[in-house]
Amino acid sequence: MPNRFYALRHGFSVANDLGIICSRWEHGRLAEYGLHAVGRSQAVEAAKEIARVTSRAVVFASDFARARETAEIVRAGLGLGEVYLQPLLRERDFGDFELTASENYEKVWEQDAVDASHTRFGVESAEAVLKRALLAVEIADKAFEDADVILVSHGDTLQIAQTAWSPWPVGQHRRLPHLDTCELRRLDMVVS
Repeated sequence: MPNRFYALRHGFSVANDLGIICSRWEHGRLAEYGLHAVGRSQAVEAAKEIARVTSRAVVFASDFARARETAEIVRAGLGLGEVYLQPLLRERDFGDFELTASENYEKVWEQDAVDASHTRFGVESAEAVLKRALLAVEIADKAFEDADVILVSHGDTLQIAQTAWSPWPVGQHRRLPHLDTCELRRLDMVVS
């Protein structure tokens, strides 16, 4: 690839603070599920970290409020022209667990480890998430040359996407190091 890719999980959000899953567009797009004050501070710090790493950053982001807000804060901190919103980077759809307790993630992840194509509980399969995340990478890779592409997305989407740069199959995505809110990670440097 002519570019380098970094994962940046969105900052701490209202949904994180409430301990709920917010994975569908009809909720994720709403400001009421955007960044918490802590997340805004994290995004300011992330921009400083990115500035230390590169002067060639471009920002691609999920269009969910929490990712879009994180990306805009990073963009402003880096003095960049625009954020490229990419719906392919949206959160994984957690189906029946929408707006329920975040402990329900574990039920989905247990099934992922058995079958990466499962859609139990009405969730989007890990395989489908990987496919769309890699399509977003491909689109960004064709749009730029010699850039450091910052993919501002969600915990599960980025966790799953990392498997493309790791020895683990997509169903084993939880074996990879977890991304904390506003953590930056170069994707070709993931270790198992």
